[in-house]
Amino acid sequence: MTDWLVGLMETLGAPGAGLAIALENLFPPLPSEVILPLSGFTASRGEMDLLDVLVCTTLGSVIGALALYWVGALLGRERTLAIAAKLPLVKPADIEKTEAWFLKHGRKTVFFGRMIPIFRSLISVPAGVERMPLLSFTLLTATGSLIWNTIFVMAGYLLGENWSLVETYVGIGSKVVLGLVVLALVVFVGVRLAERRKGRHASRR
Repeated sequence: MTDWLVGLMETLGAPGAGLAIALENLFPPLPSEVILPLSGFTASRGEMDLLDVLVCTTLGSVIGALALYWVGALLGRERTLAIAAKLPLVKPADIEKTEAWFLKHGRKTVFFGRMIPIFRSLISVPAGVERMPLLSFTLLTATGSLIWNTIFVMAGYLLGENWSLVETYVGIGSKVVLGLVVLALVVFVGVRLAERRKGRHASRR
């Protein structure tokens, strides 16, 4: 994958890094933890302008996030509830609770979510479902992405040949986040199965 990124940046320059980041929003297996430090390292060698890299990668983040926002907007609340009703162990009430929480904390979620692995991409979908004002979504996404991108681009720029260290350490954080998500899912499933058992016992009496 590194060779592909290098080739993209050699061909397109900073816009190539921005394109890679836009695709990363849509295809999470393309990790920003690799794209951004590598872009910074490339800039440190004088092959790209550092400011151009920051502008293009942030623009790429916004474009990718907007694509997912419109996926959520096209899906809509009613379709989301209809899909939830067909999923095992998921209740429409779960979606309604999530909706209420997002309406209350959506702005902070979009801003800080841009700096959390895994959630960086996913947070755009509920924002679209809830039709968060497009201007607010774009500004919050751009600001959060600029902070995230600057940290990782500058890390690659300053580390030089050792830019891959960023991926190593951030990869640990990503695994922790993924582990917490899996744990939350396990707890959720366990609670729902317990509720079902109680319901069956109550109906037999």
